[in-house]
Amino acid sequence: MRWTELESNQPRLAELGRDRLLGPGVVLVGTVRRDGTPRISPVEPWIMAGDLWLSMMWSSTKAKDLGRDPRVLVHSVITGRDGSEGEFKVRGQARGEDDESVQRQYAEEVAASLGWRPEPGQFHLFAVDISDVTFVRYVEASGDQFVTRWPAGREFVRRGTGATTVGEPEPYQDLLRPTTER
Repeated sequence: MRWTELESNQPRLAELGRDRLLGPGVVLVGTVRRDGTPRISPVEPWIMAGDLWLSMMWSSTKAKDLGRDPRVLVHSVITGRDGSEGEFKVRGQARGEDDESVQRQYAEEVAASLGWRPEPGQFHLFAVDISDVTFVRYVEASGDQFVTRWPAGREFVRRGTGATTVGEPEPYQDLLRPTTER
């Protein structure tokens, strides 16, 4: 799925994703290292032409990881321990983009908005083919955990039952547009 499909099908979730991923200007990206262990790296995300894009320094280890194994997790940065800002996660496959015209368009947009200009052909650029989007937030006072998943189309709350425990999922409707509205 492309980012534009998320925007069309679930505009509130997509808007939240833009805010949580692009707002801070950096995300954490999980890749799979050569030995099979995970690697977490900071990356600047960008949305262009209907896709979520990740650029990486030339020959960086995270780019090499994606060249071997395209599975990727994009995770919003967390700045507080209470969990109220929530975690926005995008799982999918990274698709390398070597087309110089696409890299040039990316460089122009980034330069206009972020103030630095990558040189086409001198960085790795990946579009994320999205398989799953998850948003999780917590209410510290109650310990409740609210979860939204797309395209599974599930939203639920797990009520806090202790300092580190939650109960079974209960139906909850907040971010997702009901199926009948599509």
